[in-house]
Amino acid sequence: MIVLAAGGSTRLGHPKQLLPHLGRTLLRHAADVAVQAATGPVVVVLGAQADLLRGQVSRLMLEVIVNRDWRTGIATSIQAGLGSLGRDREPDAVILMTCDQPHVSAELLRRLVDRYADARPPAVACAYAGTLGTPALFDRSLFGELFLLTGDNGAKKVIEKHKSGAIRVTFEEGVVDIDTPEDLRKLGIRRSGARERL
Repeated sequence: MIVLAAGGSTRLGHPKQLLPHLGRTLLRHAADVAVQAATGPVVVVLGAQADLLRGQVSRLMLEVIVNRDWRTGIATSIQAGLGSLGRDREPDAVILMTCDQPHVSAELLRRLVDRYADARPPAVACAYAGTLGTPALFDRSLFGELFLLTGDNGAKKVIEKHKSGAIRVTFEEGVVDIDTPEDLRKLGIRRSGARERL
């Protein structure tokens, strides 16, 4: 399980990872559900303000990786996470998730794993808003393609390439993510830490 949390939140203007959600931060929420659902190692990839964010996950059973190249795009964070797994302990599959989808749950992540176990497809991806996206599970056969991604080309590019063989898991709330101040207003989140509704 790889939690991608290295971005600089440039459109938001402050770290989205620290926004409040259900009594904890978005980063802590994502890390918690990943640990709850995981059947193997959990890796959190940090980048921007890594020293500030590390404390959010320091007491959990996971590994923190710092992507020094986070400014070049999400591809390097995916590759940093995959690389941390090591060739000697490379799993059969890996789930990639971000920290800015507040409705992701451990139950959803387990559904991805269960669907993969049933059919062993190349990918199991969440379906929402007419598209496929994260969280998404990738079979080991696709790791090479993930390592070839560049810049801001994320895992969606690999999902699209293999969507005919991918299994879809409905997750309509997956359309909710946080990138801009307008997203905060829609969700009723205040930067100060107070949460009106989410």
